Amino acid sequence: MKMIAKNLKHLRHLKGVTQETLADDLQVLRSRISSYEEGRSTPSIELLILISDYFRLPIDILLRNDLTKATDTSFMEVGNQRILFPIAVDHDNNNLIEVVPIKTSAGYLLGYDDPEYIEQLEKIKLPFLPTGKHRAFPIKGDSMLPMKSGSYVVGHFVEDRHDIISGKTYVLITLNDGMVYKRVYNHIKEKNALLLVSDNTSYKPYEIPINEVLELWEFTCSIHTQEYEEQDLKISSIVNMFNDLGVALKALEKLQR
Repeated sequence: MKMIAKNLKHLRHLKGVTQETLADDLQVLRSRISSYEEGRSTPSIELLILISDYFRLPIDILLRNDLTKATDTSFMEVGNQRILFPIAVDHDNNNLIEVVPIKTSAGYLLGYDDPEYIEQLEKIKLPFLPTGKHRAFPIKGDSMLPMKSGSYVVGHFVEDRHDIISGKTYVLITLNDGMVYKRVYNHIKEKNALLLVSDNTSYKPYEIPINEVLELWEFTCSIHTQEYEEQDLKISSIVNMFNDLGVALKALEKLQR
């Protein structure tokens, strides 16, 4: 509970409210807020929940992390809460990119909102990237040919889901399908959902409710860990050609019935 005293005071200053305003909003006496910030007493579990809801931060972040160096830009919107993820920088103040490893990518679904998990990820520097929060994700399978399985997609964190641009590719962390990399079409206004489309047409498009999307990262660049063979792109083109031909033939069959 030692962290809550300085965290509460710092968050209150970030929000620009006085002790009296915070006390009124939480429906407690101002003297209680003063007591918490000075470390003379600790909030009850019930009040911790109210504080968590007020600042939209998980309780464990309030209790376990020193937030005094955090700014409003240190938090990212994830669902209905803000998660503490300061942009990592090196000694020269260059942005660093956390890399989700291939072998433990399944564990990312459990640790994506855990600062300690993110802190232990390996980091790389790509100086040509635009400013902002970036992360590198491993790609598996052949649904986004010619992107090879084992490649990495570096994505820029998308805070506002309404900023999704239809037809662009994104890495999505989803509630039921885990980590996926797809071409996304924004159907939020019409259906409160996203349409996910694979570049490999042998995979059918599907919709996912927007409330099942835990994180969204817009494609910035890709890192290939294997060299392309000359026939790779040719085979990919041939596969796509036959897939498109198959779709056309099925449509023709329906017309002839």
